[in-house]
Amino acid sequence: MTRLTADFWVQAYLTRLRLADIPAFVVARGDATAGAVLVKSNTLDGRAVSYQRRTDLSSGASAWMVLEDGPEADVDAAIARQRSFDPDLWVIEVEDRSGRTLLEQDGLAGDSP
Repeated sequence: MTRLTADFWVQAYLTRLRLADIPAFVVARGDATAGAVLVKSNTLDGRAVSYQRRTDLSSGASAWMVLEDGPEADVDAAIARQRSFDPDLWVIEVEDRSGRTLLEQDGLAGDSP
């Protein structure tokens, strides 16, 4: 199975969000080929949720899991901690009052990066 590069996945994700009229921005650019991706969902009310991809080593299945959920400052601190030991990490910030990220949709839910 061919693995998508992180850069390609991020660009495709941003396009999908744009088509759904959901604003999103690359906050931190990671390694173009193999960088991991964090998605921060900012509901513009002082709260946020960050998601990271987790892979089950026994089955190979992957899913988006919550890294941090709460006040935006706490979520930003958790992301900063992740970036401190993984400089290749991408961070995408999605701004949507209802918290839509589209991460549950086909093509995003269990695919690369």
